[in-house]
Amino acid sequence: MDSEDEPLLLQGTWNLSEFEEQEEEEEEEEGDGGTEQVNGDEQVCKGFWWALGWVYTQPWASGLVLAVGFLVPFALSAYMFLRCEPLDIDLSYSAFEVRSHASAERFDALTIALKSQLGSWDRHRRDAEGFDLEANALRDLLLLMVNRKGKDVSTLMNVTEPTGILGQTEMEVHNDNKQKRRFAGYSYLQTQALWRIELVFVAQGDEDNNIFTPERLHTIHHVERLLMQHPQFQQFCWKPLEALRDLPLGPSFCSPPSSLLSYLFPSERGGKIYYDGMGPDLADIHGALSLAITHPQFYWYVDETLTPDKLQSSLLRSEIHFGAPLPSFYSLQDRPLEQRHLYRDFVVQYADILSQQSTSKVKVLYGGTELFDDEVRKTFHSDMLLALFSGGCITVLVYVLTSFSVFQTFFGLASIGLSCLVALFLYHVVFGVKYLGILNGVAAFVIIGIGVDDVFVFISTFRQSAHLTCSMQRMIYTIKTAGRATFLTSFTTAAAYAANTFSQIPAVHDFGLFMSLIVSCCWLWVSVLMPAALCIWSQCGAAHANTFTPCIVDFCAGESESDAVLLSLSAEAPLAVSTEGSVGVVSAHLQRLLRHWVAEPVVEKRKTIIGVYALVLLGSVWCCCLLRPASHAPVLFHRDTNLQRLLDLRSNLSAQGIACHMCSGVSSKYHRRALLEILKKNKVSQFPQKISSSGLLTVYVFKLDLGSVVPLYRYSLSASVPAPWQASSSAHGDVPFFQAYSSPHSNFSTRMSVCVSHAYHPRPRWMLTLHLCDSGRRWRSEFDFYVASVEQRKLYFAQHTISPYPSRVCEGPPGCVFSSGPDGPTQGSFYAPLPAAPTQIKISKTSGFNPCSGGQCGKPAVRPLVDTGAMVFVVFGILGINRTQRSDNHVIGDLGSVIFDPDFDVFNEIGHLCKLCKAISANSKLVKPGGAQCLPSGNSLTSILPLLHPECHSLPEPNLLPGQLSHGAVGMQGGRVHWISMAFESTTFKGKSSFQTHSDFLQWESFLQKQLASLPASSALRRGFQTCQHWKQIFMEIIGVESALYSLLLSLAICIASVAVFTAHPLLLLPILLSILGMVCLVVAVMYWLGWEMGAVEAISLSILVGSSVDYCLHLVEGYLLAGDSLCFLQESSIKRQLRTLEAANHVGVAIVSSAVTTVISTIPLFFCVIVPFAKFGQIVAINTAISIAFTLTVTTALLATMGPADFTRPPRAVLKATLVVLIVGVCGGVLWWTGSQFAPDTLV
Repeated sequence: MDSEDEPLLLQGTWNLSEFEEQEEEEEEEEGDGGTEQVNGDEQVCKGFWWALGWVYTQPWASGLVLAVGFLVPFALSAYMFLRCEPLDIDLSYSAFEVRSHASAERFDALTIALKSQLGSWDRHRRDAEGFDLEANALRDLLLLMVNRKGKDVSTLMNVTEPTGILGQTEMEVHNDNKQKRRFAGYSYLQTQALWRIELVFVAQGDEDNNIFTPERLHTIHHVERLLMQHPQFQQFCWKPLEALRDLPLGPSFCSPPSSLLSYLFPSERGGKIYYDGMGPDLADIHGALSLAITHPQFYWYVDETLTPDKLQSSLLRSEIHFGAPLPSFYSLQDRPLEQRHLYRDFVVQYADILSQQSTSKVKVLYGGTELFDDEVRKTFHSDMLLALFSGGCITVLVYVLTSFSVFQTFFGLASIGLSCLVALFLYHVVFGVKYLGILNGVAAFVIIGIGVDDVFVFISTFRQSAHLTCSMQRMIYTIKTAGRATFLTSFTTAAAYAANTFSQIPAVHDFGLFMSLIVSCCWLWVSVLMPAALCIWSQCGAAHANTFTPCIVDFCAGESESDAVLLSLSAEAPLAVSTEGSVGVVSAHLQRLLRHWVAEPVVEKRKTIIGVYALVLLGSVWCCCLLRPASHAPVLFHRDTNLQRLLDLRSNLSAQGIACHMCSGVSSKYHRRALLEILKKNKVSQFPQKISSSGLLTVYVFKLDLGSVVPLYRYSLSASVPAPWQASSSAHGDVPFFQAYSSPHSNFSTRMSVCVSHAYHPRPRWMLTLHLCDSGRRWRSEFDFYVASVEQRKLYFAQHTISPYPSRVCEGPPGCVFSSGPDGPTQGSFYAPLPAAPTQIKISKTSGFNPCSGGQCGKPAVRPLVDTGAMVFVVFGILGINRTQRSDNHVIGDLGSVIFDPDFDVFNEIGHLCKLCKAISANSKLVKPGGAQCLPSGNSLTSILPLLHPECHSLPEPNLLPGQLSHGAVGMQGGRVHWISMAFESTTFKGKSSFQTHSDFLQWESFLQKQLASLPASSALRRGFQTCQHWKQIFMEIIGVESALYSLLLSLAICIASVAVFTAHPLLLLPILLSILGMVCLVVAVMYWLGWEMGAVEAISLSILVGSSVDYCLHLVEGYLLAGDSLCFLQESSIKRQLRTLEAANHVGVAIVSSAVTTVISTIPLFFCVIVPFAKFGQIVAINTAISIAFTLTVTTALLATMGPADFTRPPRAVLKATLVVLIVGVCGGVLWWTGSQFAPDTLV
């Protein structure tokens, strides 16, 4: 701002003695006051401010400051990265777990007890070759107790010949050992399944999304074969001994994928069928599934909707296993990390292959520990790369807003970047935090807006002080005014973020600490480097602007006169004129626009704006009340990504702990059958098959004439079907085959469905229809094809009106007039492509093969438990967990030690335990049928327990997969049982939201407590508890939401306290408080309008609102205070308020608008992040910034012009009074909170 056109209003200082007292209070002390002021000036001149001004007016000294400011962060970073422990990046979901919560302590206690007993929490990792040692040890102990009671146990078959975990007797194990010796010359490399790729094929594109259609199955088969064709596959594949029996797998003998396709694509060699999925042709779908469903493992591959009567599933699971030890390693323990790294480098190559395999009919999802982690890591890094794009946009914008100054842009952004290095050093080295969480990635975007705010304030203040001809005076004024203004906003912002350090969630706690450190360091580095950069720029890079005049000698004598000139104001003179040379071209235009189009209209219409604000506030509060808790599980990635769809499906799939590598047909006892006998018995017909191209299908028509009036017709995409079906001939108008398209093509857009029903006996029925299959009459879709409605090859179809109601396709109407009604869904004509000369290809013997023809496959197996519900453990003998050695609440590190119950005696409580097991398993509202797993694996225990207590008769038996171990467990040491846990698969669906699942937890808790209360008072079982890993997750979200809301309130309280001290007047505090209240409520209302729900991500995002909202309105109030002294000669208080408000907006308007624009632009790249918390953070910060700047320029301005103190200038006494009041209120609030917490009920929530 040019000194000739407009004197500067705003004078700032750090020395509180320079603030003038009210004139009516100091008339008798005016002379002394003046003397003190001169003495104070001389002291400032000769003291700290003189030295600081001298340093920042000498180019060489400023250059030295810049050099030190650059070297220190780099030195600290070098020490941190080279000498300290590496900083880990924790992207896991467990970083949000609350270890101090009772639900977490219960489950961690059980986890530690299991690890100490078994060596690993994953029970499927235990040795599957021998017996369940845990069950055997307990069996021996129980037998000892039975013998002491004098009971005969010789008749117990399971005791004399114990059964192993796979249902094998000792004789079978002996036979297996003989078989292993048979393959003694076989290399045992890669024989142990150690790693796996998880594949989930999801049907899409149809209303009836059935994965078991020929087109989809061929797609799945292609994907599985493609993975096995990788050049390095044989170096890592799993090579079990069972593969040696499968001749088509030679010479590598790599295990094929564990998949139902082992039944659907069998191979043939030497007259035998091998169910390995390596065959080229598709077998009969219904027959293959009928064979597969006779094994309980079948249900592991499909969704829960599949039943024996309805063999349809929306998805199909598959696994590819990889074995260890790898070549050049002699065992699993030989350099395990190196083996894992080799496998990881190999398996991540599949990510690019699998990501391109999805079609319009099949969505291919892929996972596995290494693949999933690698994709999460790549997603995080790609999202972080958006920070570079954001930084580039900010650089261009800052360059424009600094009036195209490359020098100011570079050092402004450099000071922000250097502060990040210092904050990272403090975070990792000083505070000892060893990891960076996923939330900390948001800091890269948020700090840009906060740091640029400080930079703009320094540049704007320095430029507006261009009328000061004394270089030292100008620099000291800039440091005092800009430093104090940015200190107030940075302190409140850092304090608001620091409120999150009280959160119980480790990730949120560390995010609050990191953000408070980075905001504080950003203010410090900007305050140190920007004055030095402005000094060099003004003397070297901006010589054409205002030239510095050396005035070190004249500074002290001229300061009082300068103050008088600075604080003079003519009420009549407008304040909008400035020279573009001193303020900057862009800043001058922006300042003029803000004054004439924003500040002056707002001050003039202030009452109207306050009224509108009241209405908006009421509407926002009403919308906030309508915002509901989340109704679904937290979404971590975009819905359409492989990561999120896999996470969503895990709620419907079996638990991660189940690895069914022995579930496919390769390991089945129904492994191979004599193909010649089957062909001879079923008389399989073989026909030439047309090679499909461009989506063409060949539909073959088969006929079965049973001697009745109406023959049967069958439609298939396979050229061969089992006898007695025969190919339809051209006689009598029949059509042996015709062509159609598998998807809409050109004018072939009419869809026809081939429906099949197995409700008829002894053979199923087929039907053609233009509509969907009628599932109500037990018709299901077998395949679809598309025909034309214009002239091609015209064919007729019709359904007979007499039982068995077959559908027939023929060349002309005479053969297809089965009914006399008009054309409809099951009668009419269609156009197929003109037939071409069929190409003869070799048909494999397994094409269309039906292993269940004649009903030879047996009955379907009963659906076993595959952990689709939350597994709840009822634990006895454990009192809790001891974490006294832990110094923090984070998940990384030692979990602690278990506290056992010394009074627990399993033999005294065996009757009560059996009674509890029966009572819990009988509660069908909580436990699935067959979901009670009261004992460890081993059938012998159920035979021994009834001898100990009559209550143990008829204990519920779990329905498990073959080879799947029971989740029930016991802890034994020194011949004594220390604890026991019973497992129950609950009816709780893991895909529900945490708030909905909380009611299930309460039902479990109340039911168990009621059962325990019925036990004798002396029973140690009364101290039992129920726990579940899913409970940990739901409380993680519930506590996350609650703690975030508490952090929001605490941030608001800290901001109010800080602003109260800095403003020292209630009428200055009130506009800020009302503005923040309106901003937060309106942001939450916008979330409601956008259709969001209050989940953990939204709640954590809200916790940063106060810190981001307070900056702009606090800058405006600070400008209002600095404009106070110059208006003392005016008489009208209302005029004083309005002029002070206008000058405050004129002074800080450009800086805060520039900061808001840069903040919004810096968060826009977050909108495109794949990680949903990043995207939500970006959207909320952008919305909050836009609302904050709008409220500051309108509501805060109107409130200051209406109720701001006209003559208040913030004397030191007022600051001390405000500090005292804030301390008293804070102490009283703390006492009340502590008192309330003492009387609050102790609950898990």
